[in-house]
Amino acid sequence: MSTTLTTTAITRRQALAAGVAGTGLLAGLSPARAQAGEIVIGGSIPITGVFAFAGIGINDGIADYVKIINEAGGIQGRKVRYIPEDTAYKVDQSVAVFNKITGSNPVSFYYSDSTGFAKAINPELNRKNTMIMAGASFASELNNPKAYPNQFIAGPDYSEMIGVLLEYIAKTQPGARIALVNSDTEFGRDPIAATEAMAAKLKLPIATKIVTPPTSVDVSTEVLKLRRANPDFTLFHGYILAPLPEFMSQAKQLGLKTKFMGTFWSMDNSIWTRVGEPADGFMGVMPYRYYYDEAPDAPMLQKIRAMRPEYQSTAYMQGFLTAMLFCECAKRTLAAGQELTAPNLKAALTTLKDFDTGGIIGVPITLAGNTFPVGRIYRYDAGQKRMIGQGDWIRLGKDAG
Repeated sequence: MSTTLTTTAITRRQALAAGVAGTGLLAGLSPARAQAGEIVIGGSIPITGVFAFAGIGINDGIADYVKIINEAGGIQGRKVRYIPEDTAYKVDQSVAVFNKITGSNPVSFYYSDSTGFAKAINPELNRKNTMIMAGASFASELNNPKAYPNQFIAGPDYSEMIGVLLEYIAKTQPGARIALVNSDTEFGRDPIAATEAMAAKLKLPIATKIVTPPTSVDVSTEVLKLRRANPDFTLFHGYILAPLPEFMSQAKQLGLKTKFMGTFWSMDNSIWTRVGEPADGFMGVMPYRYYYDEAPDAPMLQKIRAMRPEYQSTAYMQGFLTAMLFCECAKRTLAAGQELTAPNLKAALTTLKDFDTGGIIGVPITLAGNTFPVGRIYRYDAGQKRMIGQGDWIRLGKDAG
């Protein structure tokens, strides 16, 4: 994620009112220090601030998976402790939280709240060489095992997400003309070069490229550009919500037939439920199944629904899967009789081939580089108020098959 988001900030007071303080996340309320022998997951979690809408879900997902593991006896008889603190989605605060948690506890895994923090803390992470990290960022830059040897992404990077979209387009409408709409942020610019290369390879002409400020309100000029280009598909990246509804509403008023698509952070079902009818038909890539998806091979979704009867966000699923991958690395490392060091944990991560996530992802996953390059296209149905899966899961590169 970028450091500029268009969403509603949640304050400390609102978080307290929502009962978040009960998780021990706010500064000064962090859980007790780890006990000897425990496996520790630390976390810079944005419980307040502009990214809190996702941070709360991420926290709950991590905490719930840790609860499941501990209730089953832990890992090799060792309990898992989750020690997070609020960062308000600020890099300097996240660094301070990292230093505090890792300075007082034998941390083996760490959850990062942003691309900025993941990049800033990387030298220290490598110096310590005691833990591996994943987090909320899907930045393509992090998908480099040489530059980021102790980090990974619990899903595809942003370029790979666009790759899933393009594979779907090429299969369903060969030769389709596409438009790219990106926010003028590091987050938004991330996959542009890769998108152009992949589109050329798949013979999908780029009709136009549009860049907007991340907080655009008036997009009438950009919509006219879109009308002149008349693309078959319009791909958004670098936004959470605004200005996507404005684009779609104005485009439909002008009679454009283009199909709008987005990437992970624009795919939470609750976002589009609030938008309503203008969102009908919006599509995008999801690395994970939705809370409500019914599938015979998804026992983890059943457990989640039993623990939390109300809808849980896509951010929750991301946090839950990240904790699952952390714990699987610990399990494999300890089973091999090795210490929980960064090299051993990352080596264990590289052994994840055709790993069954319990249905959180609809196909077995395999690490490729620092990512798990897989996703599925979902389409929003305003009548059902749900994202509905379209076609099969798509696996890219070395994980294709």
